[in-house]
Amino acid sequence: MEKKDIKVGLVGLGTVGLGVAKVLSSNSDLIAKRVTPISLKRIVDKNVTVAKEKAVEIGYSADIVTDDFNDILNDAEISVVVELIGGIHPAYEFIKSALLAGKNVVTANKDLMASLGGELLHIAEEQGRDLMFEASVAGGIPILHALKECLSGNKIQKIMGIVNGTTNFILTQMSQTGADFASCLAEAQELGYAEADPTNDIEGFDAARKVAILASIAFNSRVIDTDVYVEGISNIQDIDIKYARELGYGIKMLGIAKEDNGEIEARVHPALIPLQHPLASVNDSFNAVFVTGDAVGDTMFYGRGAGELPTASAVVGDIMESARNICQEVTGRIACTCFEDKRIKHMDETISKYYIRLAVMDDPGVLSRITKAFGDNKVSLSSVMQKGHNNKQGDAAQIVLITHTVLEANVQKALKEAQALDCLYEIKSLIRVEKR
Repeated sequence: MEKKDIKVGLVGLGTVGLGVAKVLSSNSDLIAKRVTPISLKRIVDKNVTVAKEKAVEIGYSADIVTDDFNDILNDAEISVVVELIGGIHPAYEFIKSALLAGKNVVTANKDLMASLGGELLHIAEEQGRDLMFEASVAGGIPILHALKECLSGNKIQKIMGIVNGTTNFILTQMSQTGADFASCLAEAQELGYAEADPTNDIEGFDAARKVAILASIAFNSRVIDTDVYVEGISNIQDIDIKYARELGYGIKMLGIAKEDNGEIEARVHPALIPLQHPLASVNDSFNAVFVTGDAVGDTMFYGRGAGELPTASAVVGDIMESARNICQEVTGRIACTCFEDKRIKHMDETISKYYIRLAVMDDPGVLSRITKAFGDNKVSLSSVMQKGHNNKQGDAAQIVLITHTVLEANVQKALKEAQALDCLYEIKSLIRVEKR
């Protein structure tokens, strides 16, 4: 392979951008020996003054910083553009124009790839250019490369993962300390794991974008973020974590994607998972993705799912692969893998086991009335437990039900029927149970 001096243009010198600049500089000798010399020639950032200060602090010249993307676009020496500003616009326009200008692109933009990624990948294929996005899912964990190449000989059957560090930290703290959701969220914000507005994380939208990307690659059919069923963790209570542990389960926020009879199931929600499952021991802000293939069986990928240097690790890995492709004149070799058009299942069509906690009147005959509502809707119960009284409703008993594997639609019908009973005060919790 003939080595070339690869020049990079970086858009966005935020947390991850700064990490990329650091890694390219500090590991430059190693990168050159492993692939080819790679150097950062231009940085574009809307806040030029701050970006120049950051660049100088880590050993770059302030002169390479600009606020004009055209300085990258019109520079014939720059062959790889790295987009790290996030969001849909103007990131979409930057990436599209870079591809059309004949440049390879590396991005960590999950929002964009989960919504308009298909269009951009099509442009990249037409132009014979690389569009790489390893860092868009699970930070430093090389899961996309594994699915696209290392496991590409498998029919992927299921992906199940913890792909949001904020929610995993909160649920870990709730489990280990017994504190409530609000207290653990506040701690996550104090430590910098959660934003001031944590909605995208705690309500599951961040994870849904990652699941859309994973499912698209695993099942060779375009899945966008709005195809993914989403349910957050804000209603998880400490008592549910306690009861789950009594039953042999932990509670994790999971992203799940399956293919069944040529149809795709994609969902994000809290779930009970057996304490013996590898994902149950993934704690704090760590991520992990559990993949089942027909040939490989079960595999798990674990590591830091976010942060300056872990995410920069994935970005630089993509830059190096793109540089290698340029040197070997094989850019565009990894095309879009969505060559099929599979139906996305509605959530009502999915099947699962369920944990259900109810506050009911503490009178004789109540349990039989509740269980009848479930039986009439073809919901078979695996176990029924009566727990202590609710502190807020002195006359309310707590009933915890675990169902057998049943259709989501049937569970919802059963709950609707049970809710009409005068003996049921409130449906406190409904959490799905994952077996494997």
